[in-house]
Amino acid sequence: MSQEPTAVIVYVLTALAVVVVVLTRLRLRASARGAGRLEIARGPVGLHTVAGSFAIVVWTVFLVAGDGFAESAATLVGLVALVGWWVTVVAGLLILMRWLPVRGKHASEGASDAWSEGPALSLLAHVGLLVGVVVFTYAYLVKAV
Repeated sequence: MSQEPTAVIVYVLTALAVVVVVLTRLRLRASARGAGRLEIARGPVGLHTVAGSFAIVVWTVFLVAGDGFAESAATLVGLVALVGWWVTVVAGLLILMRWLPVRGKHASEGASDAWSEGPALSLLAHVGLLVGVVVFTYAYLVKAV
């Protein structure tokens, strides 16, 4: 398989990952509750934003200036970016847990917001981010980017 199509896919998935990080922050910034069935701790949201922003910057530097670095420096920058992406994915999956059903006599109804009526948007975004980071990792390992 040619490396060029893989690189194009990585660039497109990078743009989509930026959208996921930004929209997650915008969606959950107003309150800790947001949409879902559980209240959202500020930790996973903050970690998602910080790690995602870090990963975006470092990954973009890796993609754009990777050839300008020495091989060992490019390897290190790419690896650091991938760690940032994986931390972002884990935080995103923790954020998804707010949609898990809650049982018990003190359980409250799920909350909705103007973005969607259910978990479909969050599920699409964060499972998509997981798939994207798997592709990033593969492309990094086979040196397609």
